[in-house]
Amino acid sequence: MRTVTCRVTVYFDDPFWAMLYERESGGWYEANRTVFGAEPKDYEVYAFLLQNWKQLRFSPPVQAGEQARRPDNPKRRQRAARKAVEPAGTGTKAQQALAAQREQGKQARRVRTREEKEREAEERYKKHRQKRREKHKGH
Repeated sequence: MRTVTCRVTVYFDDPFWAMLYERESGGWYEANRTVFGAEPKDYEVYAFLLQNWKQLRFSPPVQAGEQARRPDNPKRRQRAARKAVEPAGTGTKAQQALAAQREQGKQARRVRTREEKEREAEERYKKHRQKRREKHKGH
């Protein structure tokens, strides 16, 4: 008996929504990436797959690695499904905004310190060159 495993993932690939359709059959793995414009609804993705099944162009088959098969635990499957559906960010919108603000501050601080280090290195170099010129003149 041949087992076929399929997985559809819809994700936001800035600036568009994309669908990744993966299938594994007989030890071979193939993938198809389709770009949508706006965020598609579940029924739109399903209708798209039904209508355009034959037109999907998959990647060349790649040898699939062996995966350890565990007995399916319904709680584990439920946890995995919930994790896949939940937004990637942690915390509330306010926490996410504060984290973004901290990140911006970090970036600005890095730029500022890099410029200061370059300026100090330039000053040291100028002093060194001036000293060498004075020694060369014999003073």
